[in-house]
Amino acid sequence: MKKLLILLLTLLLSILLIACSNGDDSGKKTDGADKASEEPLKVDKGLINVEVTIPATLYEGQDIDSIISEAKNSGIKEVTKNDDGSLTYKMSKSEHKEMMKDLKEGIVKSVEELKTSEDFASINDVAYNKSFSEFTLTVNKEKFEGSFDAIASFGLALAGMYYQLFNGADVKDYKVTINFKDESNGEVFDTMVYPEALNENDNK
Repeated sequence: MKKLLILLLTLLLSILLIACSNGDDSGKKTDGADKASEEPLKVDKGLINVEVTIPATLYEGQDIDSIISEAKNSGIKEVTKNDDGSLTYKMSKSEHKEMMKDLKEGIVKSVEELKTSEDFASINDVAYNKSFSEFTLTVNKEKFEGSFDAIASFGLALAGMYYQLFNGADVKDYKVTINFKDESNGEVFDTMVYPEALNENDNK
């Protein structure tokens, strides 16, 4: 279980604000969930800067001060904690462009690692669309239902939500759909939609 949690943490860290890396071209992959093109940028943009606000729900249980410090150390010009717990990031347009590139490459690389990880043995393939709003996990259903492998969907969902929000998705209607497909017959036997799934878990 400890290895599984470490792998999940690695997946989550890959989508945070580190925009200084060189990226990894080997992670490029055509999407397999749909053919939708990238959404146009909708974040608030001035002549020089870009501002993005991330809702408080995506920071629950995290050390906000550390997140702010790491963001600034990575080159983000300004990070403000708002009264509702959300964080507003202010950066140059060039920094935002580089960050989106690195976020995309980080997610794709993490997906490839997830597909080959022994810690998620039931998962054989992961397809996704270009906006990372939908992921389809092809699994050995028998192994999947007797394991904790569904936890991988949380990492994918969080990655997709961060990507959409930093890419300008409206905080009122962004979502990530996770489909679970049986490798034996191609049937989608379960679907989870985030962030609604997070709210459902909180109410249990």
